[in-house]
Amino acid sequence: MSLPNLSRLRHDLREQGAIHVPKALDANSMRLARDAYQWSLCHPSPNCAHFQGTPEAPSKFYQDLLNPNALPAYRRLLEESFAADVVAELWDSPDVWFMYEQVFLKEGGESRRTPWHQDSSYLPITGEKVAVMWITFEPVRKEDSLEFVRGSHRGILYDGSRFDPNDDTAPIYGTLPRLPDIEADRSRWDIVSWAVEPGDVLIFHPAMLHGGAPAHQGNRRSTLSLRFFGEDAVYRALPGTARVGDSDNPDRPGSPFQDIQRKLKDGDPFRHPGFPKIRPRAQASA
Repeated sequence: MSLPNLSRLRHDLREQGAIHVPKALDANSMRLARDAYQWSLCHPSPNCAHFQGTPEAPSKFYQDLLNPNALPAYRRLLEESFAADVVAELWDSPDVWFMYEQVFLKEGGESRRTPWHQDSSYLPITGEKVAVMWITFEPVRKEDSLEFVRGSHRGILYDGSRFDPNDDTAPIYGTLPRLPDIEADRSRWDIVSWAVEPGDVLIFHPAMLHGGAPAHQGNRRSTLSLRFFGEDAVYRALPGTARVGDSDNPDRPGSPFQDIQRKLKDGDPFRHPGFPKIRPRAQASA
């Protein structure tokens, strides 16, 4: 496949850390993504969570990630859709591995926003070729979309958020710089977002500061995130252990991350049978 404005997209992903790719996924790719998403909703993992709202936004929202049984259900999406091909094009590299899935569902009235955070605070992986692909199944307005602090993937790695409804910046480790309260003064930050249609994708580096706008009465927002890495990805030890209740923490009992953190040392290639190689197709194997 070939993406329009590919050189610009590559530049912006590398330098700004997040991009909007219109019409990246065709109808078949979206059908496969929807099938995988529905499987996740019907097969909750021990990692699933219903986040409590606040008095101003009392609705709950649901998320799940790294289901230990997901890989067979996601295999057709990974092998037959354009998702991994888009990432390979953007990295200008044929080698793509799949890390894990994450599903979100916000509906039933006003919900709290997803707090500002960096996925890298929870993940023992670093490299230029690490990416999150965000897929929506409904049109999302710019003001309701995922938001990013432009270029923040090249700045400070902050502590993770506990996703505490009383304090979005409450840390999980206590050894990294505490998350800034971006919502307290948004004008200080170079925040970017895009309106997104089904078939479009947002792609960003996991070190990007990002957060999700709240859902509103009468609206439903169902989204799927896929995390990929390339040949330059290496292990980077985390400063501690995130607690089991933390939203983006994939370090759960039986997770490949637990095995990796026992076996690898800083700088080792990030590889594990639980994170299969999916491109090139002829070499797709664990």
